[in-house]
Amino acid sequence: MAVSSRLTTPHFSLTLNFSKLHKHPSLHINITPSLHLKKIFCCLSSPLDQTDKNSSIPTNQTNSLRIIFAAGGTGGHMYPAVAIADELKNIDPSTQILFLGTQDGMESTAIPSSGYDFDTIQAFPLIRPLYSPQNILFPFYLIKSMIYSWEKLRDFEPHVVLGTGGYVSAPGIANWVLSFFADMVFVAFPSSVKYFPEGKCIVSGNPIRLSMRQYVSKTVAGFHFFPRAKKNWDSESKVVLILGGSLGANAINIAILNMYYEMLVEHKNWFIIWQTGVEAFNEMESLVKHHSRLVLTPFSDTMDLAYAAADLVVSRAGAMTCSEILATGKPSILIPSPNVAEGHQMKNASIMSDLAGSKVVTEDELESTTLRIAIEEILGDERQMADMSEKGMKAARPEASAEIAKHIFSLVELSAVKSRI
Repeated sequence: MAVSSRLTTPHFSLTLNFSKLHKHPSLHINITPSLHLKKIFCCLSSPLDQTDKNSSIPTNQTNSLRIIFAAGGTGGHMYPAVAIADELKNIDPSTQILFLGTQDGMESTAIPSSGYDFDTIQAFPLIRPLYSPQNILFPFYLIKSMIYSWEKLRDFEPHVVLGTGGYVSAPGIANWVLSFFADMVFVAFPSSVKYFPEGKCIVSGNPIRLSMRQYVSKTVAGFHFFPRAKKNWDSESKVVLILGGSLGANAINIAILNMYYEMLVEHKNWFIIWQTGVEAFNEMESLVKHHSRLVLTPFSDTMDLAYAAADLVVSRAGAMTCSEILATGKPSILIPSPNVAEGHQMKNASIMSDLAGSKVVTEDELESTTLRIAIEEILGDERQMADMSEKGMKAARPEASAEIAKHIFSLVELSAVKSRI
């Protein structure tokens, strides 16, 4: 994530890298006193109207800080933004926040449910490889999107714009380039430092939603998903949380489909919360047999409760999910996606294996029998589960979003002071 602040002549900036655990920034903040387009690049820069030249922020409607978040595509892009927004609101409740996303993206429903205002913009993907014929019209689409975004920025007049990834924010390559113009770089893990300009990095961790850091007992969380299980629930009950990603992971869904029923039949006190992903839900729902100890959902708005209920997480290895696993101290089986550019998820899974002892199963190795054996081995070994949980909690940085929010306010204050000198 890249963050930059521009107020009159002084130039102060930060970069935050959380879209991948190891590489490439995904968030850019730009503050500037005059409303002009030259700093807008792929919806990243933030124009700022200056109605009072002695003030560091506009005062046409309110003296409150106004912030736009550009976030969309997947939960891994949205929820770091929501986490930072929550912390900004905690520090200053008068802060005005607007999320921008695409009309058809999952952000159009997930963001309003988080309690924030949402508006749509037009955004277009940059296809990889970059020389793909599908990118011929990309410059035209980019200009069109910039003009449309300019109108939104003009209407809201933000002081800060943050983009946490997805087409609505900017391609990863663009964000990586922007990091060279930043004054600070925030990264999730020490291994990320080498990918950014020397002397700029601060290891802050990945922003985690506030609700994820609040304690909820396993029993209370479990009854939220399985209200009829109170008679059969005891200290030996085990909950497996299956996360195929917010959009779905076909290989994981198929592996679970071929073994979940037999596993529940054999283990009478085991429960499964299975997030299939939005795109795969209808198909899975038509194939899955109803079971009182199984919850099937396309996407969960109560992930804090899902993690609290879980004894084991089976998931892809996206950066956000990995950070949530660490923050909640959950043992995990990670199945990195082979379809993510530059093998990002495989590298994430490797880091998780080193930090928290996560079991890594490649998609080539994945089959229902292999996955079931891995699940049963971990849930059957209390010592291993405790060790994985302890390691994860030690490696976690749950206060990342609070630290980032404080840096944002400090950056604005510093820029205001510099602008008056």
